Amino acid sequence: MVCVKDVRKSFGAFEVLKGVSMDVAKGETICIIGPSGSGKSTLIRCINALVDIDGGSIKVEGQEVNDPKLDKLKLRRKVGMVFQQYNLFPHKTALQNVMMAPINVLKEDKAKVEDRARKLIAKVRLTGKENNYPGELSGGQQQRVAIARSLAMRPDIMLFDEVTAALDPETVKEVLFTIRELAEEGMTCILVTHEMKFARDVADHIYFTDKGVIVEHAPPAEFFENPRDERTKTFLGQIL
Repeated sequence: MVCVKDVRKSFGAFEVLKGVSMDVAKGETICIIGPSGSGKSTLIRCINALVDIDGGSIKVEGQEVNDPKLDKLKLRRKVGMVFQQYNLFPHKTALQNVMMAPINVLKEDKAKVEDRARKLIAKVRLTGKENNYPGELSGGQQQRVAIARSLAMRPDIMLFDEVTAALDPETVKEVLFTIRELAEEGMTCILVTHEMKFARDVADHIYFTDKGVIVEHAPPAEFFENPRDERTKTFLGQIL
């Protein structure tokens, strides 16, 4: 589904990604972990063409993301993304937020979109909140609306960029449960996360990044119980 090969990216003189490679198969859940500033968020933003790469290749379902002829709208129909900040429209209800892109971008039938949006709101366990505005919802509820909004475009792949980082601890569980359900249903998911227990339980594969490179990657049991690289051992020793 996703093939990342020797990807490089710099911002000015600072090289954020220094030849990163990764393969993600259909239905896999991949968790990317690492210290702040290690290139995690930049990497998944490159996958969605929100950030252009300087070198290497990223292919999504065989399509080169860095191709200047690429229709980015088509790419983002395939690849949904949820950010740390919810980015909901404050003057639109939860239902309206979920419906906006399929209607305004894809020009889909409003009645069909509304039916799908209501089902998605139910899926993220927010039945009864359809007519609430973002300001009337908790952070965790807003983040679940953001997930439903991304799912409304019917993507093949979901990217999650530290989606629980801004939440109170008591609301983190609600959001992680929603992501866990998507993973169990076979959605291909790539997550940047600092939730280590969640990563251990849900991921098929863990990637540890530091200073712009992938230091180590392995299935969760092997990664957490028998890390090979000293940098990995030090990182895990500080957070576990």
